Amino acid sequence: MGIATSNQPFKQRVKEAESDQFMRTAIAKAQDAQFVKRTASRRELGHWNEWRDLAEQIRQHVLKYLPDYLEEFAGNVEQQGGHVFFAQTEDEAHQIIKELAIAKKAKNIVKSKSMVTTEIDLDKILLSIPGVNLLESDLAEFILQEDNWDEPAHIVFPTLGKNRDQIQKEFQKLGYDGDNDPQHEARFVRGYLRKYFMNADFGITGCNFAIADNGMINLDTNEGNADLTMAIPKTQVVVMGMERIVPSMKEAEVLDNMLARSAVGQKLTTYCTFTGKQKAGEVDGPEDFWVVIVDDGRSKALGTEFEPILQCIRCGACMNVCPVYRQIGGKAYGSIYPGPLGEVLSPILGGYEQFQELPYACSLCAACTETCPVKIPLQHLIREHRIVEMDDKHMDHSMTNLILKMVGVGTGSPFLFDSALAMAHPGTKLFTDGGPNSVEPMYDGGKIDYVPKAAPKLIHGWIDTRDVPRPPKAKNNFRHWYKHHQPVEPAPIVKKEGGQADE
Repeated sequence: MGIATSNQPFKQRVKEAESDQFMRTAIAKAQDAQFVKRTASRRELGHWNEWRDLAEQIRQHVLKYLPDYLEEFAGNVEQQGGHVFFAQTEDEAHQIIKELAIAKKAKNIVKSKSMVTTEIDLDKILLSIPGVNLLESDLAEFILQEDNWDEPAHIVFPTLGKNRDQIQKEFQKLGYDGDNDPQHEARFVRGYLRKYFMNADFGITGCNFAIADNGMINLDTNEGNADLTMAIPKTQVVVMGMERIVPSMKEAEVLDNMLARSAVGQKLTTYCTFTGKQKAGEVDGPEDFWVVIVDDGRSKALGTEFEPILQCIRCGACMNVCPVYRQIGGKAYGSIYPGPLGEVLSPILGGYEQFQELPYACSLCAACTETCPVKIPLQHLIREHRIVEMDDKHMDHSMTNLILKMVGVGTGSPFLFDSALAMAHPGTKLFTDGGPNSVEPMYDGGKIDYVPKAAPKLIHGWIDTRDVPRPPKAKNNFRHWYKHHQPVEPAPIVKKEGGQADE
């Protein structure tokens, strides 16, 4: 799949998303439910903003000394008999993991949910190996796999837009003959996945946090699929973004708490695991342990104004409060990283040409920044992307700049501005509904509800998405009132006892 999930234009994806009423209802319901759970779990912890400050400090400290912590982590993994590879690009990651799977003669590969493996399109690469079978062990990811590798709608709840009937049809392909009751569907797929787990000879997981001072991997799941992926296969590959590291268990404990409470409103995920290569005397765990640390464009953000996005712990809280995401859902973004996170991260990893529209899928309301457990200033980073696109890369080839220059000339000249005010009311008559258009009219003079198709994109972009009132008559506007306004005599100054004056 890769970071890009669609080749359709952004506006087309948005229109399709707006027509999917079930998806929009499901997202609204999920956002509301998660708000209640998230708020309750944060209040239970207490001093939430102080915890956010601490989490931010941890993540910023790691980014400041990232090379040192990566080196320390790699050394500890290798000291315990594991292997570490650094992949600068997704192609390098592909080559390392593919060659390893071939060398190990892997037949049944099991994969737990991982955003970075989806980002580098690892499933497609592994399935190109003759004789290899691959299964996504996370229930939601498994459903997407069975549905012809459908796009995820959320980084925490990938199947948010699917209903039980759709899931029933996918399971029927596997031999399910039951009804659409979620419990019955889950019972069936649980048995199906267990059989595959027991036959898996090659396991792949992501990594929530890598512990620098002991070389262990921290995994957080609610289904236990990552634990099974680590415990049964003899060969284990951990794929992690290079920024997903913490100095010690002490910092991991803090971030695990922040992650669980922000992602699903729990004190801690059901399965919070610290693991690595199988040690002497242990009966499960991988005998052959590999860690692939992926850059894939992340280093481009280091030392720039976009560095704070690398603080992200992938909790998805920003999506759960975003009003734009609520209306268009995850698929409309065309990236595996939707919502405010995707608006910042996708142009960095995938380039502006591919994701230039995403920074504009935002109202700059700052709800995402307010809820972020590691205090990423998301709305500022989104705005910075707009500045880069417009001022540095000059990516807007429409008439927008010309129109704004003309507006500047008009507003800078008193004569032209006064003329525009005088003509505004009669000039918009052709583009106005002419009167009330609802039971309780918002605008006495009507609203501008259409413009010619030949009008510039800037005008259409404004009128088509907003209620714009018709300008008032010249005699009713503020400038006319101010010009003819008679000042009121100021009240006399009255002295109080003590010598102070009161007007």
